[in-house]
Amino acid sequence: MLYLLGENLAPVWVVNSFPIIKFVLLLLILISSITLIVVVMIQQSEGGDTVNSITGIKETYFSKNKGLNREVRLKKMTIILSIIISVATIAFFVLTTIYGGSLWG
Repeated sequence: MLYLLGENLAPVWVVNSFPIIKFVLLLLILISSITLIVVVMIQQSEGGDTVNSITGIKETYFSKNKGLNREVRLKKMTIILSIIISVATIAFFVLTTIYGGSLWG
């Protein structure tokens, strides 16, 4: 869109540092994605009335809420990492579109 208004609207420091900005955004996306995969793999599935498959006894209140703090932290991390990945990806492609250049070089 900036090419419609004029060619030299971008500050020089942004144009010169754009490869570094792209690299940092891609690194942020990569690290966040790998961390998100690990966090999702660690989370336990949410089941309604779970019954112990060995003993056939329903879980007690204590056994259900024993790991609540851990599960809550993992859910929050999942949400935060998803937002980071989304924002960084949108920023990467918007900056690539505005300031031109290829995606990787």
